[in-house]
Amino acid sequence: MAVLIWLLIPLFACVGAAIWASWTARDRTTGDVAELAGYSRFREAMEKTHSEADVL
Repeated sequence: MAVLIWLLIPLFACVGAAIWASWTARDRTTGDVAELAGYSRFREAMEKTHSEADVL
């Protein structure tokens, strides 16, 4: 019986590692659309040229 327990420990470790790897590799791009749109607006605002009167 002790041998069976020692063989099950690596099996459970492999199953746990597979679950963890699939969890970390999941697709998390659902919220990126709004963030990318905001970043695009930020870049456009930073690229605008200002006249000298606006700077002073």
